[in-house]
Amino acid sequence: MSFFDTLRARAQAACHHIVLPEGTDPRVQEAAGRAVAEGLARITLLAPEGTALPDGVTLEDPTKSARRDAMSAAYLAARAKKSPTDEQAAAAISDPLVWAALMVRAGFAEGTIGGAVATTSDTVRAALQMIGTAPGAPLVSSFFLMVLPETHPTRPGAGLIFSDCGLVIDPSPEELAAIATQAAASAEALLGEAAKVAMLSFSTKGSARHARVTKVTDALALLADAPFAVDGELQFDAAFDAGVGAAKAPGSAVAGHANVMVFPNLDAGNLGYKIAQRIGGATAIGPVLQGLAKPANDLSRGCTAEDILDMIAVTSAQIDATKGATP
Repeated sequence: MSFFDTLRARAQAACHHIVLPEGTDPRVQEAAGRAVAEGLARITLLAPEGTALPDGVTLEDPTKSARRDAMSAAYLAARAKKSPTDEQAAAAISDPLVWAALMVRAGFAEGTIGGAVATTSDTVRAALQMIGTAPGAPLVSSFFLMVLPETHPTRPGAGLIFSDCGLVIDPSPEELAAIATQAAASAEALLGEAAKVAMLSFSTKGSARHARVTKVTDALALLADAPFAVDGELQFDAAFDAGVGAAKAPGSAVAGHANVMVFPNLDAGNLGYKIAQRIGGATAIGPVLQGLAKPANDLSRGCTAEDILDMIAVTSAQIDATKGATP
């Protein structure tokens, strides 16, 4: 089985309830119908009453739902520090992104996926404001699930976690350590193997001296007691290639075998995943959010129905992890 076949089989075994807020988009409708037909998830689409949907997909119209009072109360609780009025709550919950996130917050659904139409900023804002961060999480970050082609010479069909490639622009050492911790948990949830985390840099083990290198080594020091394998600072080739890793970082348990790549800033992360995708032929799914109290994810506005299906499977694995299920 391919990586995605395995991930979808796990989703079928759980068949979680996921809400898709952009229910009028043809790609979303196609993915919803296929997800239900293949048993990947139970799907609720948010769309105007009367919208034609595939068989088995549940329709909910936020402007007419019988749950408006409950959702308004959930909104007022989520935004209590801002003291919104009842009228503001009523207006806000008519936004499908907000409604979907509130469904997850209130337990009416287990996860949500948006961004096929909405911008990343709007999608992430709704998740942050309505669902909030997980207990103890200092920030919300993101990752891309990168799946190498089956023709790759050393890791055919392997899955990797690239983080953060979508949200945190220039993380501090403390934020970088938090991103590494979140990415390690994401690897455990999605890859079904122990995380081996590489803290990436343009330097390997002191080969260069610069404040940007020091930031990475300071983050590594904060991870001294981490319950996962982590090493740095490592250049990408030393992290990924066994031969280079043995030469540049002999004795490292991570060098040459990393399955989690933690980039030092958003420039490096965003460029890195796109190079791996466009030149290396890797499949990139994301940005997937990590650090939220419950799963909510973003899509590229250029996504296909197949991409949405893959994100449904990824979100299902996150739901399993949230509930303590074993991969």
